[in-house]
Amino acid sequence: MITSLTDTERTTALPALGETGWRALPDRDAIRKIWKFRSFSEAWGFMSRVALAAEKADHHPEWLNIYNVVDVTLTTHACNGLSALDLALARKMDKLAGAASVQVDHSEPVACLCQIKHGEIKHGGA
Repeated sequence: MITSLTDTERTTALPALGETGWRALPDRDAIRKIWKFRSFSEAWGFMSRVALAAEKADHHPEWLNIYNVVDVTLTTHACNGLSALDLALARKMDKLAGAASVQVDHSEPVACLCQIKHGEIKHGGA
């Protein structure tokens, strides 16, 4: 049976993930991170490596890919909140992301390189 993180587990693990750019979602028991890669190919490669790790762990992210951006939310649907599975997958994703940049401020618009290149986004870029 999968259980939600205890208060002790949260206070122990979440600050370290916060230092790498993971942020708590205000409206649900989940964490989110936004990576910006140098190209679509790098983003897709990252997602492919994560997909293999997620399948092996039988724990899958909620994610969105737009060109060079990969926007990930982790939560465990089986317990309706954060679990040890999320912590393990977050750490694995951090290792697999390599030198990708991280958008720490989630209140800013998420802009992919294509939007920036074509002038659709004037601020909050990659």
